Amino acid sequence: MEPKKLFQVGRDSIIYSKKYWKQNKNGILNLSNKTPYIEFPTLQQIPFIKHGFSTRLGGVSKEHLASLNLSFIRNDEPEHVYMNYQRICDAIGIKIESLVFSDQVHDTKIHRVTKKNLTGKPFEKQGLKGIDGLVTDEPGVTLVTSYADCVPLFFVDTKERAIGLSHSGWRGTVGRIGAKTVQTMKNEFGTNPENLIAVIGPSICQECYEVSKDVALQFESEFLPEQIDSVLIKKENGKYQLDLWRANQIILAEAGIPQENISVAGICTCCNNGLLFSHRASQGMRGNLNGFLQIVE
Repeated sequence: MEPKKLFQVGRDSIIYSKKYWKQNKNGILNLSNKTPYIEFPTLQQIPFIKHGFSTRLGGVSKEHLASLNLSFIRNDEPEHVYMNYQRICDAIGIKIESLVFSDQVHDTKIHRVTKKNLTGKPFEKQGLKGIDGLVTDEPGVTLVTSYADCVPLFFVDTKERAIGLSHSGWRGTVGRIGAKTVQTMKNEFGTNPENLIAVIGPSICQECYEVSKDVALQFESEFLPEQIDSVLIKKENGKYQLDLWRANQIILAEAGIPQENISVAGICTCCNNGLLFSHRASQGMRGNLNGFLQIVE
């Protein structure tokens, strides 16, 4: 399978994106800065948060990492990655010292973070291991999770002023990390799911996401028969097309979030690989995208 190439990285991507984003009501490409990033209208309306989802544009990394790679473990120059972080933080309006990361292992563990997790030095090890979801109710703490096709799940409790950000690949989706994030917010902050605003962020679409039978079987065992038809499409070659967006919609609704409070960005990383990094489209030759979510101080 040849890597997808819809348009070149750089100026062509921005020109294409201006047209594309006019048609997309659930995602907005912020081009007010030299480092573009994606915002979500339902989160823009919440005055006490800052949020964003990075693109691959506006950074300094080279070749297949061009240009806003946000991973230190993809053989990039460390100083390039640091500069990329500074640029995206400046664009969103957050301090680089406020970022809290986990290692993300495609599991379903959620961790509450506080200012105690901030070391005062960017990227100094914070000791969060085996964690794929972060929650907090402390202003000035920026939750950060990384992607290149997996699903970012953004959560904002508008009453208790708490937030969550989780990484949901197919394993995390089968494990219902979205529901576990909601439960953690209920336990930690007294969140009522009816007060949550949730966004299913940029990630691989069903048309681009072919999976094997063993993966499909795990979804079939997790979802009801009347649900699975909207999540899986069986192909003649014995493979399946998996809809992670729909699967996470179902999970979040079953966790108690009202349907009208769940927004699907509808932005495919694989289809838009000139704008976003995609592991599948690039056959693994890619950088990382990040989601950012903060309660403002």
